[in-house]
Amino acid sequence: MDSKHHFGSKDIASAAIKIALTSDRNEEKQMQAEFVSIGIYTAAADYGGEFITSVMKIVERAVVSSKREGVISDSHVEEGAVAGATHEALTQIIPKAMGLNVGGKIGIARYKDHISVAIFFGIGLLHLNEVSIGLGHRVL
Repeated sequence: MDSKHHFGSKDIASAAIKIALTSDRNEEKQMQAEFVSIGIYTAAADYGGEFITSVMKIVERAVVSSKREGVISDSHVEEGAVAGATHEALTQIIPKAMGLNVGGKIGIARYKDHISVAIFFGIGLLHLNEVSIGLGHRVL
């Protein structure tokens, strides 16, 4: 890790949002390389479907992608931190998304004991979409 930098919760939340807003895998991988060079570890996963039935899938994808990309280890504490931050991000969107289809990307960022999860949503029917970002944070 780069010892020249110290990042707080705001910085890690910003990194998670930036990863969630990447438009394709190439941009995502390039941004991940930039972040890891300064000690911030990130992961991302796409998702879509009806909001209520997708909640568990979204939480699972966040945890699985975090482990796959080395953001967290295979421990209950770290998995629980990502699951909790993801759930927090989802609860912020409930009023807009209830009963509608959602699609977008999950962005996860970690620096030392800070973990943030940002979920970028397209919400709606057909071409009449609303957009929103939910954000959660946990400290390990």
